[in-house]
Amino acid sequence: MPIRPRHPDDNPRLLEIWHRAVLATHHFLSQADVDALYGQMRDLYLDAVAISVYVGENGQLAGFIGLTERHVEMLFVDPTQHGQGIGSRLLDDARARLGELTVDVNEQNPAAHGFYRRYGFHDTGRSETDGQGRPFPLIHMSL
Repeated sequence: MPIRPRHPDDNPRLLEIWHRAVLATHHFLSQADVDALYGQMRDLYLDAVAISVYVGENGQLAGFIGLTERHVEMLFVDPTQHGQGIGSRLLDDARARLGELTVDVNEQNPAAHGFYRRYGFHDTGRSETDGQGRPFPLIHMSL
């Protein structure tokens, strides 16, 4: 099966996927924001959530999902493989294990909002700031 739990030695590739995906989709972030978040991903976030990885046909990691209970904390796919169903497969796997899911999406990332809506999530609320109080509004969604 192409989806498996994260191993600690996956972290360098996960950080590479995260960085490439953020640069491709999070245009509202400054370089300073990206740099700060990279350090937080490396030092805190990857170990704070349950991560499943998608292994591509070539054996290389192509994407990952991080969850706390039933909440999608992160879902990133290598931009060279966007549109190939990897994100949906990661969500399918999480749903099969956990049931209904929730997610918070940056309002300034319409591609992600559209992806989750197409998958079946619906908007349940909105916050003016992100979880760290920064001025990046979030759209709260659930299945």
